[in-house]
Amino acid sequence: MTHPADPHAPTALPAATDLWKPVLLRAVIALAFGALTVFWAAPPVAGMGWAGGIYLLATGLVLIWSVKKTGLRHGDRTAKALSAAGAVLVGTGAALGLLAGNLVFGIIGALGLGLAGAAELYLGLATRRRSVLARDWIASGVIGLGTAAALPFFIDLGPHALLGVAGGGAILGGVLWALAGLTLRHDARDVSAEAVN
Repeated sequence: MTHPADPHAPTALPAATDLWKPVLLRAVIALAFGALTVFWAAPPVAGMGWAGGIYLLATGLVLIWSVKKTGLRHGDRTAKALSAAGAVLVGTGAALGLLAGNLVFGIIGALGLGLAGAAELYLGLATRRRSVLARDWIASGVIGLGTAAALPFFIDLGPHALLGVAGGGAILGGVLWALAGLTLRHDARDVSAEAVN
């Protein structure tokens, strides 16, 4: 879904040529968590908390790392929104890992994913035609909000169901971010080749 920013837009955001690195890392984290949830037949409550917690914490750290690479201006609302999304995921991940329980995973996890999803949706809408990641943020925000809305309904079904819902959202997001990262990597190679010539 990634597409070049409109070159005629007067305020196009100058993304770093290595923006693909945090984008692909986010994809790898999401796909690894999604694969874990698919193949883990009977996760204990503590295992669910740690797996979900590490996934959200790692994703939050990658979002914070990517703020400068996206071209968002320091202090701008969009940069603050991306930083806030990362911070929320880091805090949510820590809470899930330390306070393992079905209710904590279903409610706190939903709140964290929902807030981060809302921030990404805002980012995508606020940076349309200016950022190469605008469409990806919109799609990722919708996936996060959908996952957050579904999680509380699976609390009574236990860790396997909760991890299944979270893992399903992670797989969808992971595929999205993998495509975005590979596109950015390809575009960065083209820019490097043009600079050499």
